[in-house]
Amino acid sequence: MAFSYAVALTGGIGTGKSTVAKMFSEDGFCVIDADKIAHEVLEEQKEKIAKMFGAHLIEEGKVNRKALGEIVFSNPSDRERLESLLHPLIYDAIEAKAVKEDAKAKPYFVDIPLFFEGGRYPIARTLVVYAPKEVQLKRTMARDGLSKEEVQKRLSAQIPIEQKRQKADFLIDNSGDQTQLRVEYAKVKEAILKEFT
Repeated sequence: MAFSYAVALTGGIGTGKSTVAKMFSEDGFCVIDADKIAHEVLEEQKEKIAKMFGAHLIEEGKVNRKALGEIVFSNPSDRERLESLLHPLIYDAIEAKAVKEDAKAKPYFVDIPLFFEGGRYPIARTLVVYAPKEVQLKRTMARDGLSKEEVQKRLSAQIPIEQKRQKADFLIDNSGDQTQLRVEYAKVKEAILKEFT
């Protein structure tokens, strides 16, 4: 069965989830990256996206994700239309990878930014990478070159990080520096390995 050995790795925009995913990957864990799969599926569906939202979104043969993001983050019904096209395809691709990983009988991670929001994946254990909202804002503005308003729009499309924190089976607090993150990571890695032995 898919997802038996899976841990959903989630957080919020700017919490440092990608950094933690990289750390697990470097330690030899498989990390199935839902965003990467979503980008691949998005490109595969570019003709349908052009029909749904306009041909201007295709530039040099690729979907202009920033322009598409502006459309769907401004209009919930557009976001729903896009999600109903992409999400079943993304799910199938992730599930196929999960089946292969479960056969190894070792813990692995499915990196899903909107795990709690989507409620699609039957994954029993969750690891939340946490940083307070102010830190999320600062980091995302600096990283993506977005205005405060743009970041707040994206944050409002997500369950607040404090609520995600309450739902976590495992928690990595990434509100400090790299040294603190390493300590948090080591503790959680050990706890996860224990959980599956």
